[in-house]
Amino acid sequence: MAATGSRARSHRSNRRWALVGLLLTAILALGIAGRLMSERVPPLQIKRLLAETLPIRGPRPKLVWPVDGEAAVEVEGLGSLGQSGPATPVPIASVAKVMTAYLTLRSYPLAAGSEGFELRVTAAEVGDERRRAALGESVVPVVAGELLSERRALQALLIPSANNIAEMLADHDAGSAAAFVARMNTTAHALGMRSTTYTDPSGYDATTVSTPGDQLKLAAVAMREPAFAAIVDESAVDLPVAGEVDNYNGLVGHDGYVGIKTGSDGAAGGCLVFAKRVTVAGRRFTILGAVLGQRDGSYVPAALASARELGDSAAAALRSGTVLPAGAGVLVARGADGKHASVVTASALREIGWGGLKVPVTVALTHAPTHLTAGQQVAIVTASGVALASSRAVSARVLPAPSLLWRLRHLL
Repeated sequence: MAATGSRARSHRSNRRWALVGLLLTAILALGIAGRLMSERVPPLQIKRLLAETLPIRGPRPKLVWPVDGEAAVEVEGLGSLGQSGPATPVPIASVAKVMTAYLTLRSYPLAAGSEGFELRVTAAEVGDERRRAALGESVVPVVAGELLSERRALQALLIPSANNIAEMLADHDAGSAAAFVARMNTTAHALGMRSTTYTDPSGYDATTVSTPGDQLKLAAVAMREPAFAAIVDESAVDLPVAGEVDNYNGLVGHDGYVGIKTGSDGAAGGCLVFAKRVTVAGRRFTILGAVLGQRDGSYVPAALASARELGDSAAAALRSGTVLPAGAGVLVARGADGKHASVVTASALREIGWGGLKVPVTVALTHAPTHLTAGQQVAIVTASGVALASSRAVSARVLPAPSLLWRLRHLL
């Protein structure tokens, strides 16, 4: 009986210890499960695959550059299409009058419908006109006592390119030609026209020199003056004494050309700074170009012909092109367990420009996921050009959170 009781007590003790073991195991399992449940899954590591800028796909522009002289062309809002020639300062003749007109309008803004200030022509100014005409300079006739409004003076300056009017405007603005020329050079420096020197208000002096690139800097700001842009877009004007005179820039009024200024003489050859408006994908653009030193025949026709070929070829290069196609890899998402998934564009990104034009591309994450489903949005991709095209960036496949087994191993 004693042995039987001892066995019974031992059995009960073993059962208690077994229950304790089971309880401890359960507690440990619950603790591990709770730790696993409470363990924060780290967000996916996301790496960008794209460069900061990407080119518009397609052929490079085929521009028709002048054979001789110098030239440059750009599209406002997009950038430069390049230049030809040595880009060294050369005489620019009456192209200098762009600065004269620009400074006049800066001092005396001219509202639409307004005639602005008035100039009363003096006997001395009549004499100056006749002297210049005798030298073969470009002038418009004036008479003593004539009243010439600011608008009419600017038309005479920019359309038939009157040197005598350039002198009158300089005197009115600064008190003398010398003081006005100093202002011309100060303004050129402020605009970044480092290769430009003005020595007279009209450009008749061969020492008034510039480059095509510098003249495009000036053309861009001048064309933002509404009165300037309106005047240089006139094919002809009616002046008080001279009557109706045609614009030397014969491109104006044809195929989108809207200005801006010719220049010609023996030192400069034929020169033209031009503006051409085009519409691409419903958006309006202005092409600005400059050709200097054109000598293939008569100077002004040579400049007009070279400018037209350059401007038309620049317009032909403008188009809507693809920066990123649909399905292009943008990001790679990688989980803590090493598994990864590509993040791709949901739609194509198209921008306006030309083949090879580089466009900044931004990628903005919409959240920090711990796992991905196929097609889940991860970011927004934007081509930061004029069109600001954007696309959702989505996961190309499922990327699950780390498995329970991996998390258990990671925990242990």
